[in-house]
Amino acid sequence: MPEWEPVIGLEIHVQLKTRTKMFCSCEAGYGGEPNTRTCPVCLAFPGALPVPNETAVEWTIKLGHALNCLIAEHAVFHRKNYFYPDNPKGYQISQYDEPLCIDGSFVVPGPDGDTEVGIVRAHLEEDAAKTIHVGGATGRIVGSEHSNVDFNRGGTPLVEIVTQPDIRSAEQAKRFLQLLRQTIVELGVSDAEMEKGTLRADANVSVREVGEHGYRTRTELKNMNSFNHIARGIEAELRRQIETWESGGEVVQETLDYEVKSDLVTARRRKEEADDYRYFPEPDLVPLDPPTELVERLRTEVPELPGSRIRRFEREYELSYYDAEVLNGSAALAHLYEQVALDGVDAKAASNVLMNDFVATGIDPAAVDGTELGKLIAARATIPRETFTRALAESGDPEFRAETYLGDSLVADTAELEPLVVRVLADNPGQVAEYRGGKEGLLGFFVGQVMKETQGKADPKVVNELLRAKLQG
Repeated sequence: MPEWEPVIGLEIHVQLKTRTKMFCSCEAGYGGEPNTRTCPVCLAFPGALPVPNETAVEWTIKLGHALNCLIAEHAVFHRKNYFYPDNPKGYQISQYDEPLCIDGSFVVPGPDGDTEVGIVRAHLEEDAAKTIHVGGATGRIVGSEHSNVDFNRGGTPLVEIVTQPDIRSAEQAKRFLQLLRQTIVELGVSDAEMEKGTLRADANVSVREVGEHGYRTRTELKNMNSFNHIARGIEAELRRQIETWESGGEVVQETLDYEVKSDLVTARRRKEEADDYRYFPEPDLVPLDPPTELVERLRTEVPELPGSRIRRFEREYELSYYDAEVLNGSAALAHLYEQVALDGVDAKAASNVLMNDFVATGIDPAAVDGTELGKLIAARATIPRETFTRALAESGDPEFRAETYLGDSLVADTAELEPLVVRVLADNPGQVAEYRGGKEGLLGFFVGQVMKETQGKADPKVVNELLRAKLQG
């Protein structure tokens, strides 16, 4: 039997958290009493004219920078024509062949190297209304008794990100989406919550024989509401397609739903092509020509992104890929780790505590003083486990001070600590040479040696300062 290669591309819809909708001044946001956040524009009353949301345009450009896209000098809104109850105009204002962001790439670090996924486009459009299917066993249109439509969501700014078919496994797709979500959240443009529908993803799936060029017929998987379900749905569709080809059948291009309980896919409708939507330029909107100075300003506002930070944590703190990935689960956790590690606490010890003990407390990392937490972690071997656990559980208190749990006050007298620092450096000439050669992650090792000498009573911040001064001297 042939060996099969998965070929997967993703279409991701990101709802921007602007204050108002894309083309009108109605309040945008999740929830609310159904059909109360509407106006003549988003309900498509005759004569109502759209006006673009400036913030949504800027945030789309910023997201384009994070995806390493080219930002178009000239972008055009189009009408995407289709009839469905969630679309009151009979068309959606979207972008087609002249979108804002094109030809990008998104790098996903992994334990065995990086995976680079090409980005075809990231374009701005308006979201559809929310259709709620009533009755039936699945909550979907197939088998339902009737459907209700809530137009509160209709018109919300939506960015659609379309990838190249560069993904080669369900696990790769899952990791791509998780890192993309984290990137979007850290940019501050969306909450990107799948359970609320502010992040939605569809998968285009096909298979081909290993070594085969070109692509076979693809299908589209929709309506999957978690990263795990997306991965499981892709696996189920890969199995189905392989069985179809190996039995002599042909895969039909269609849209499918994934049923979690049965672990099977079911046909929904034949997959449309672009021609079916009869795209043409939106006559009520002028083109977007973002000024160069605006594009460059937005580029400078993109922070260090989690994918880059994972690799930096591996490099600077000599962490495993797994540790670096977990610590970058949120910007706040990554920042707290760096506060602790930069205060001289052993990088691996800090990583272990944060990943295994601290995360279990459920405390918001942004509420914790990294210096005080570092003192606690540095002295953990000198205090009872119960005391350490209690202290960690209370570390989110604004009044938290490590000394409260360490018994005697920490030794902060430089005259007392300096001879210990000198001795530790003299006893470890190899590590000193490595540090001075650029291996700065060894600072935590030296701090740990001093803490052992003082049975955890030295103030790690003072020790850190003394060590840096001696090592740079």
